[in-house]
Amino acid sequence: MFAITRDPLDPAPLVAAVRKDEAGALALFYGVVRNENLGRRVQYLEYDAYPDMAIRKMREVADEVRARFPVTGVGILHRIGRLEIGETSLLVAVSSGHRAEAFAACHYAVDRVKEIVPVWKKEVWDDGSEWIEGHRPEARSPERT
Repeated sequence: MFAITRDPLDPAPLVAAVRKDEAGALALFYGVVRNENLGRRVQYLEYDAYPDMAIRKMREVADEVRARFPVTGVGILHRIGRLEIGETSLLVAVSSGHRAEAFAACHYAVDRVKEIVPVWKKEVWDDGSEWIEGHRPEARSPERT
């Protein structure tokens, strides 16, 4: 299960998609909007993405995870649009036979999502805003991603 959506993220379908009878462990990561970053009070975040490429890159991350770890399932969901403090922006779920592999694979997947999936984040503060990860959305193109 891989998706980019404007809807609030629900972990239940993701967990159901990656849970397998042979998996004794399922690690689930929530990326949540926090109210502070680098000493600045965050009002809210805005996420944008190149959805088709983002989903392709999510599948690439899952392929990497499967190649490196003995996992039974991998799923990634990312939300775009305006997100308020406390809302979930990212869900990554990984199932495996044992907890150590599930934790390690989930950690790896989250790091790779941040590195290669074309999703951009704008922090909005009391006194302004800035796109702080990746390129600004209006500057993106499929060739750059």
